[in-house]
Amino acid sequence: MLRNLLAFRQIAQTTISTASCRQFENKVPEKQKLFQEDNGIPVHLKDGVADAFLYRATMMLTVGGTAYAIIS
Repeated sequence: MLRNLLAFRQIAQTTISTASCRQFENKVPEKQKLFQEDNGIPVHLKDGVADAFLYRATMMLTVGGTAYAIIS
């Protein structure tokens, strides 16, 4: 039991101490340019294919749920 606790403590310390060493690239300026660009695309679809897929899936579930509620 004590050995497991000490092993968990060591893993937790290692994870926490190495997490602060990682460097992330700041992508905010790129995203700001993308979303502020006036290209006729609605803001909820400007980020690409993933946004379009999520939008269409949401619309399908909404219409399907409404139709199911009306039929039931």
